[in-house]
Amino acid sequence: MSDLDILKEKFNQTSDKNKLSLINEFINQGDDGYQFLREFLFNNKDQLNPINGKIYQLLKQDNKEENKKFINLYFPKGIVKLTSEKNVDFNDLQQLLINQKYQEADALTRVKLCELVGKTAIERKWVYFTEIEKISIADLQLIDVLWQVYSEGKFGYKIQRQMWLSLGKNYPQLWEKLQWKAGNKWTKYPQEFIWDLSAPTGHLPLSNQLRGVRVIDALFSHPAWN
Repeated sequence: MSDLDILKEKFNQTSDKNKLSLINEFINQGDDGYQFLREFLFNNKDQLNPINGKIYQLLKQDNKEENKKFINLYFPKGIVKLTSEKNVDFNDLQQLLINQKYQEADALTRVKLCELVGKTAIERKWVYFTEIEKISIADLQLIDVLWQVYSEGKFGYKIQRQMWLSLGKNYPQLWEKLQWKAGNKWTKYPQEFIWDLSAPTGHLPLSNQLRGVRVIDALFSHPAWN
């Protein structure tokens, strides 16, 4: 068996978490490794998960002609189909997340929440906790999927919510875990936040916790997670 065959067998038999760490090894195998990644992504294109997200990001970043053709033919705008119940355009958010521009994506996510709520929220540039229920299940899930898929599964509201539940819904403990606060000191925006995948799990997207817990509490209580 060749090194590539051994790697394929290992990849196909291991957990999703381990698959993520093995993806880069296929790139070290050159053209044949890239071919395997293209075939895997195409054959699993209906699965929206961090594995496919990472493969897509690596293929998109590469300048090889075969990878460019593949992306342009099958996934020109990304692997997540963008269908919004409120006709909000999420393409710009998808592009920022694909390119791991997490700081810009975080700011744009708050804009998208305002757009989903309506005109008054757009004008004031932030969302009241009472308005969160106006956001449809599908649209909130779409934002979350975009964050999860293009962050190797590290970021998103659903992950934050799972952490919150595991901490017995204790917000002070959650802020510490997300590194939004250290002791009595709030993390300063934007310079003290971590805008790449070295951030702790759940670090992004941000919620303005300085206004209190009501907005994030409304997000965590939304029926999108039921």
